[in-house]
Amino acid sequence: MNLQEYEAMEKRRLEINLKHMENGVNFIDLKAAYIDETVTIGAGTTIYPCVVLEGKVTIGENCVIGQNSRIVDSEIGNGTTVQSSVILESKVGNETKVGPFAYLRPNSTIGSQCKVGDFVEVKNSSMGDGAKASHLTYIGDSDVGKNVNLGCGVVFVNYDGSRKYRSTVKDGAFIGCNANLVSPVVVEEGAYVAAGSTVTHNVPGGALYVARAKGRTLEGWVAKRGILNKDKK
Repeated sequence: MNLQEYEAMEKRRLEINLKHMENGVNFIDLKAAYIDETVTIGAGTTIYPCVVLEGKVTIGENCVIGQNSRIVDSEIGNGTTVQSSVILESKVGNETKVGPFAYLRPNSTIGSQCKVGDFVEVKNSSMGDGAKASHLTYIGDSDVGKNVNLGCGVVFVNYDGSRKYRSTVKDGAFIGCNANLVSPVVVEEGAYVAAGSTVTHNVPGGALYVARAKGRTLEGWVAKRGILNKDKK
């Protein structure tokens, strides 16, 4: 690209942003947003610096698209907030919070009033209205129902080295921190999975699933090993 081509591109980009501003979109920095001509943005939405909107993107009204977010070929509902995250070929409902540092990979559908928090990755999966994954969770090839809570460090183990499998967590279920769901499994409505458990078979509705070794304490272990004296050698 030569200088003339670059200047023409920058002029066109500014024209696109000004058109959105005339339609009621707010820009923190008009010159620091990168928006394709195929993008539609509703009135009252605020675009922060270094936002990239590519391809066929539709963003609803009164949204906040935070700095350093990238959205490609996706649909965002009304009143939704996206903070420093990447959304690819996916749909997000109304009044949902995404990020910071979330990653929605293709064919993901997130409902309304959901939370997809920091360092949460969703791939080819769905989350029903009110479902929450606040941090450090991987949801792959799975369907999460309404009002489900996924604790920190939950992993949907969807790949066995040759094939990928799908799991389902139904409405109102609770998955504790550091749990693994080895697909394909179904967690029925209102069931609880205890923190630290690895789920290898279906969990009935309203049941508590616990799969972890019983803890024990070895008194005097540190002194016997001489660990506290290691710096005196």
